[in-house]
Amino acid sequence: MPESAESLDLGALSGGLPGEADAEASGGSADRPSLPERAADTTPDNPWPLALLSRKLKEHIDRSPQVWIEGQVIELNRRGSNAFLTLRDVEAEISLSASAWSQVMARLKEPLERGSRVVALVKPEMWLKTGRLNMQVRDIRPVGLGDLLARIERLRQALGAEGLFAESRKKRLPLLPHRIGLVTGRDSDAKKDVLRNAALRWPAVHFEVREVTVQGASAVSEVVRALRELDAMPEVDVIVIARGGGSLEDLLPFSDERLVRAVAEAETPVVSAIGHEADRPILDDVADLRASTPTDAAKRIVPEVSEELARVRQARERLERQIELHVSRETQQLALLRSRPVLASPERMLEVRHEDLERLLARAHHAVSGAIVRGHDAVRHLRAQVRALSPQQTLDRGYAVVQLLDGPAAAVVRSPGDAPEGTPLRVRLAQGALAARSEGPLPLPGNHSNRDETQSAEKGTAHG
Repeated sequence: MPESAESLDLGALSGGLPGEADAEASGGSADRPSLPERAADTTPDNPWPLALLSRKLKEHIDRSPQVWIEGQVIELNRRGSNAFLTLRDVEAEISLSASAWSQVMARLKEPLERGSRVVALVKPEMWLKTGRLNMQVRDIRPVGLGDLLARIERLRQALGAEGLFAESRKKRLPLLPHRIGLVTGRDSDAKKDVLRNAALRWPAVHFEVREVTVQGASAVSEVVRALRELDAMPEVDVIVIARGGGSLEDLLPFSDERLVRAVAEAETPVVSAIGHEADRPILDDVADLRASTPTDAAKRIVPEVSEELARVRQARERLERQIELHVSRETQQLALLRSRPVLASPERMLEVRHEDLERLLARAHHAVSGAIVRGHDAVRHLRAQVRALSPQQTLDRGYAVVQLLDGPAAAVVRSPGDAPEGTPLRVRLAQGALAARSEGPLPLPGNHSNRDETQSAEKGTAHG
């Protein structure tokens, strides 16, 4: 093993002395050069003997501490006082050889069998002659169902505390999936049940099947890989993980944390159809839907075609009844509308409006005529008032207007002093005018006579 020899300082680990190595390798020959103290110092011209490397490896392995391991017994042979076992990891395809003395195996209450899950206290050792690594079993205990259930429950509680089982995280299944992803065992009854029952219920359904190992060390990795492959396909509407039941040990992969987290991270709805009612795997809790069996999964992910056809027929009948009821109701409403007077005699509506229009026209004509008459009366009254105030009316009553002929234009004589003797005058009458000349002021009549005339005038006014 050149790489191991170069990467591991075997001389330093073993604590061996260079002279000791030289003596062992050369057999006491003084002609052979001394052997390198460190594995990294070896060369093609000065290598270590194989025996020296084997002893150093054994010394290094013998110093390693004992350790408790868990695995599954896949081979078990008893030879004399020894039992030879092959232990395989419960999750990975890794195995190691182990041996146990008969007194160690005698402490077991029940004899071990192939497939048993155990925890063992082992001490690594190397067999010098063959160079084989062996695990010396100093104590071994089978893992019972109670221990497995306790582990599953602890993991279930831890994952539940993270919220992976919350109802708010669960996705609804499609009403009618067009393509279903199926993860199941190779040529298993679970696969046949799902395909057959789904096809019977809905013949048009299509499947994307991934056959994997559903128990054993490689089951978890294969199921997770198939799940992620189907989840990445946009045409897959729902994924079913199916297995037809089994013992608790067989169903342990479906309680594995890696598989549970992969299902929680999937974007596509996942249906768990493991078919184990007694001890439910954790997959049932994290899946979006738990089916009791693969057959139940097929029934719950696709509808029954006859039932759906019956529902369509019932819906069609309800729709027809509703349409008939609506048409009948609208027909009655239309008949009521037609029976109304406005629709029975539509011209009557026009006649009423025509009569209203004529009546309004008459009222408008009457109002306008009255307004015109009142306007004429008002004009006539105003004209009379204006004429009463006109100077022409005064002239018509016998009065005259005396104006200076040579003075300012149309200057009216208001007192005798305005027209001295000899002043030419113009006397305006009701009709036409006269030319005259002033003879000067006349003497005023006596005071007595004026007083009598004034009294007579007052009496006449009072009698009038």
